Amino acid sequence: MKNWRIGLRIKLLFFSLFLFAIPYLGYQYVWELETYLRIGQEETMVGTARAVATALHERPKLFDVQSSFLANVRPGTDLYAHQIDSAIQLDGNLADWQIYKTFQLKYAEQNLIEIQQAYRPQSLSFKNMIGQYENFLYAMFEVSDDQVVFRDRNSLRIDRNDFLQIALIDVKGEFQRYAIAPMQAGWVNAYLLKAGVDSIQPERLETKIQGYWALTEKGYSIELRLPVGMMSSKIAFAITDVDDARSRFAKYTLGTADPSQPDSLGTILIPSPEIEKILQGLKYSNARVWVIDKHMRVLAKSGEIQRASGINPSDYNNLNSSWWQHIENEWLLPLYYQILTKPSFDFIDDLENAFVLDGADINEALDGTPSSLWRLSSDEKAVILSAAHPIYIDEQVMGAVVVEQTTNGIRTLRNQALEKQFHFILAVIVLGTLALFLLASRISWRIRKLRNETERAIDSSGKIVSEIQASTSNDEIGDLSRTFSNVLSKLNQYNSYLENMASRLSHELRTPVAIVNSSLDNLSLDQHSADNQAYIDRAKNGITRLSKILTNMSEATRLEQAIQTSDIENFMLDEVLIGCSEGYRMAYPKRDFALQLELEQLPISGSPELFAQMLDKIVANAVEFSADGSSIRIALTGNSRAFRIYISNQGPLLPENMQKELLDSMISVRKEQNSEQAHLGLGLYIAKMIALFHHADINIDNQTDESGVVVTISFKSS
Repeated sequence: MKNWRIGLRIKLLFFSLFLFAIPYLGYQYVWELETYLRIGQEETMVGTARAVATALHERPKLFDVQSSFLANVRPGTDLYAHQIDSAIQLDGNLADWQIYKTFQLKYAEQNLIEIQQAYRPQSLSFKNMIGQYENFLYAMFEVSDDQVVFRDRNSLRIDRNDFLQIALIDVKGEFQRYAIAPMQAGWVNAYLLKAGVDSIQPERLETKIQGYWALTEKGYSIELRLPVGMMSSKIAFAITDVDDARSRFAKYTLGTADPSQPDSLGTILIPSPEIEKILQGLKYSNARVWVIDKHMRVLAKSGEIQRASGINPSDYNNLNSSWWQHIENEWLLPLYYQILTKPSFDFIDDLENAFVLDGADINEALDGTPSSLWRLSSDEKAVILSAAHPIYIDEQVMGAVVVEQTTNGIRTLRNQALEKQFHFILAVIVLGTLALFLLASRISWRIRKLRNETERAIDSSGKIVSEIQASTSNDEIGDLSRTFSNVLSKLNQYNSYLENMASRLSHELRTPVAIVNSSLDNLSLDQHSADNQAYIDRAKNGITRLSKILTNMSEATRLEQAIQTSDIENFMLDEVLIGCSEGYRMAYPKRDFALQLELEQLPISGSPELFAQMLDKIVANAVEFSADGSSIRIALTGNSRAFRIYISNQGPLLPENMQKELLDSMISVRKEQNSEQAHLGLGLYIAKMIALFHHADINIDNQTDESGVVVTISFKSS
């Protein structure tokens, strides 16, 4: 696996990542600032709720007509007039009411007023909703009736058929009852009934109450409209069911309350126009304001929560078309908002059409304690803050003011602050990182330059071939360059001395060796005793060995000179191997030489004489470390682009960790007691020098079957 090098530039770039702690600290600071802004927003909203509540304190008329005096609200009996967006078309088609479907109340067995037979849900049940638009109340009834019976055309009675009763207290405080009993589906008006709780006799037609009766698959539907000014705050609706067209016997009466009893009527809460007038001025406050009674029912509302951000949008929408703005919008802001959260003004408002509010802050306010509450919108796109303050009348809590805002304004201001801060921080990080990168590049370039000069100064065999140019810089790298140059110069001088010492020593010793040798020759001419002659022969052998040592010492130096002066020519490698193998068979008859050639007519560039000399050194080494009669194998394998020469012998294995050292100068693993000839460990070193001259790699290792040693010479075509 390749070892990845981490350079100075990578290291400095890594350490420059600590600059990103600056935006993190800035982000944390702005986040803390946002926390304080939220606390300020909370206190401001509580103050706004207190101010609105102050304008409503001790004004009982605003609440008495809204049934706030009730101790309890009866679901299904005490009704709420929802604000609707437009007038309802009275055609019996309930499609106009679909958007308000969640506000419809269902009436069934639990709402029975009179019962003459066992109740069956499929016989009679209905859904009801009350809405207000301008000065009119609208009511819808979706009735399930398995048998619709209209009023007979010749009948003066209106209670022998299916009919709707309306009971209310008018603005004068008088109890009034009305009935709608049509002869057929279509446009209807109500009949004012005569006084008396048991009377179902019509007194006159009341045209102010208008509507439409339409048949449906499940029964029929009724849409009504009546002026708000007809009533105070009490009302009841009831539907009577007749299924037998012959007997016309009333089976059930189902309704919101008993229309024959004034005391049992339910209330209807109509959002107060007086309170809404008081709240009109708050529409510029960037908040949504609710006023609720003590039963949590909405009396008035002002503002929209999507716009209730707490700040004016124009404060942060100051855009221009400058080139910087283009860069900011197209490049920087999309990058920033990978981290930041852009506030959404398009979120789901669950309370948009609410008529009853609930929450811990509202409960506390109705208990007399101002409070606030944070909540998430149902789609989790916005954080909404609400503050509630009680409204007092005669020292009693009669309702509360609820003020709502989103945190979008604060989050937008926070984002603006972070955007400006990130602009500055990004500039610091980019410039700082660029400066560090350039500095690291400059240092890295100088170090690589010094490394390359050092590598060029020494060749692959360790010989100093050039000098290092000393730097004139006064920093640490310049000082290191000058030190390297000085050290290399001294090493060059010392190596030159060592390289010339062998030839000088050989030259100086040859003369005394020749004198001693000639003297021994002269002594040999005279007659001597056997003992003296043995001493002379022993001295003669020593002088011979010393001459060979001197010859070997100068051989490496002569070889370097021969390599430098050799002419490069193309020759056939397989032919050289064949010729050398035949010579080895004659020179070493006690060894069996096996030649294996997978390639023929393989040309290489170099010197065939030097190449043969390399093979001689390797084969001589193989012969010396093999036994008589053993086999020495020479093989050429591979292809024309990459090929190898293997020279293997059977014999002792190499010592561990000595494979590479054997190719160096003056290294030998021969046993001294078995060595009768002088060995300086130069044979394989000379072979290595010749292999490098031919652009080849040479290696020596034990054979895989541990039967001996193999020398590998590897070639790769350029």
